[in-house]
Amino acid sequence: MEKKDFEAWLDNISIAFLSLTDLQKNETLDHLISLSGAVQLRHLSNNLEILLKRDFLKLLPLELSFYLLKWLDPQTLLTCCLVSKQWNKVISACTEVWQTACKNLGWQIDDSVQDPLHWKKVYLKAILRMKQLKDHEAFETSSLIGHSARVYALYYKDGLLCTGSDDLSAKLWDVSTGQCIYGIQTHTCAAVKFDEQKLVTGSFDNTVACWEWSSGAKTQHFRGHSGAVFSVDYNDELDILVSGSADFTVKVWALSTGTCLNTLTGHTEWVTKVLLQKCKVKSLMHSPGDYILLSADKYEIKIWPIGREINCKCLRTLSVSEDRSISLQPRLHFDGKYIVCSSALGLYQWDFASYDILRVIKPPDFSNVSLLGFGEIFALLFDNRYLYIMDLRTEKLISRWPLPEYRKSKRGSSFLAGEMSWLNGLNGQNDTGLVFATSMPDHSIHLVLWKEHG
Repeated sequence: MEKKDFEAWLDNISIAFLSLTDLQKNETLDHLISLSGAVQLRHLSNNLEILLKRDFLKLLPLELSFYLLKWLDPQTLLTCCLVSKQWNKVISACTEVWQTACKNLGWQIDDSVQDPLHWKKVYLKAILRMKQLKDHEAFETSSLIGHSARVYALYYKDGLLCTGSDDLSAKLWDVSTGQCIYGIQTHTCAAVKFDEQKLVTGSFDNTVACWEWSSGAKTQHFRGHSGAVFSVDYNDELDILVSGSADFTVKVWALSTGTCLNTLTGHTEWVTKVLLQKCKVKSLMHSPGDYILLSADKYEIKIWPIGREINCKCLRTLSVSEDRSISLQPRLHFDGKYIVCSSALGLYQWDFASYDILRVIKPPDFSNVSLLGFGEIFALLFDNRYLYIMDLRTEKLISRWPLPEYRKSKRGSSFLAGEMSWLNGLNGQNDTGLVFATSMPDHSIHLVLWKEHG
């Protein structure tokens, strides 16, 4: 058949074919295939593969591929990575997808990291750690042994744990090795706080003392309380030390001289917690950078301005109920923006700028649960049996870890949280070291530590 005649015939056949129904088109194709030889079938196979198996990720512009990939969940994307090397390369380079997946898991995102493969690796690490938390396999335990009497006071900072005991000693431990770095003779410690050079202790003998680690010498003694000192805090920049006591008062001292600068009254119960912190928000009563003192007793939290002038008047008193049968748990969180404490009614969060209650979290069986740490993403809680991690975005408990029969303390000094940065979001680096420490009836200290990544 001449080319011109063939083209005219093909046009007529095409017009007729397009007028058929789908069923008639299929029957026509079946008939043509049955009449075809090897050459025609091979030609048909090659063209069908091109038409039906087109790699859209390879053909589309990269920006459009990334847009389409955003609609897939991370688990599906990981499956798609197995399709081909090209797919794995494109999907792994989709930074926004993996960053979003990490955020959804409660992970911190450092936008300055530009390596496109970095965030897929972070996600894989994150999904493993979150699975360990869900399966209650993220932690391990250890013990510190060295005291010969009850351990009343604990304080943790930068990998070091300080313990104060009824055996008239304080010890400084390296948590990672379990080794005692310093051990000095003190009075009976009800509260401890330390830095590289010094240790400050509050005692059942109604005094506060400052000690030098290197020599064990007492460098300052603060006398004036008429009851046991349950909590201490200090600031070298202000040269101020604050103490809370069983005499219902808070005292402000000159750290360097031991002189009592002010006695703050108004509490009607033992002051079990004092906390000195910089304010991070502005209100009618304070500005960012102002130093704020918080003091807590069994029922109330009092807020005091504090500075070099030491003229303190209580700014506000916070409570969760007028019912005296509802008491506050002894732990208190304040980061300069929010105040958080727990009670039998739930976990209370106040906005420090307005003093308004932002929310009350009431997980199941909360009556016996105490606060250990509170962040932007997670909260660390515990009761008589378990350590809990709560996702604050959903207010659901996502993990728990069994605890031994630890020594109970109404003042909250015999148990504490360790590293706290992960509460603002895990990042694959801050889930290491100490999670929780508590003193035991046998005078040892029980540690809960992050398990290394698998």
